[in-house]
Amino acid sequence: MQKSEFIGQVSRKIKLIRIESQHSQDEMANLLGISKKTLIQIEKERNEASWSTVVTLCALFNESEILIHLIGDDPVEFVKLIATANTYEPKEKTLGGRVFWHAIEAGPHFILQQNIISGHYRIIDLDHVRWYSTFDAEDAEQVRSKLEHQREVSDDTKA
Repeated sequence: MQKSEFIGQVSRKIKLIRIESQHSQDEMANLLGISKKTLIQIEKERNEASWSTVVTLCALFNESEILIHLIGDDPVEFVKLIATANTYEPKEKTLGGRVFWHAIEAGPHFILQQNIISGHYRIIDLDHVRWYSTFDAEDAEQVRSKLEHQREVSDDTKA
């Protein structure tokens, strides 16, 4: 999913997120740092939210069922995936992919999974700690292979 597509999808759900969180238009506009007029235009689908508004929404409403079902992942992590370059280091512990994730390939140390809603990929270790996320399947497999190799080399040097 590209940034523009994500902005569009979140923009179309902003009214539902506001209702879910039981905020008035005035309250929601104030929380997001936009005018009530701008919020109304977004809710009526006349305009899309800005990237900064979407990021703010994801940060403030990261437990929103609507947002989670929209992308199938933690909204803040999803924004980070879109906005930043990825590194190969452990991030946070996940639930292991029991919901929203399909295992693509599993090695002795790492599992490549694909999100069934957004289609993005992640690599987790056997303790369910996320190491990497991307939208590119080939990139994900290359990184998983690289991580497996690094772990095997590390294990060999410890022995």
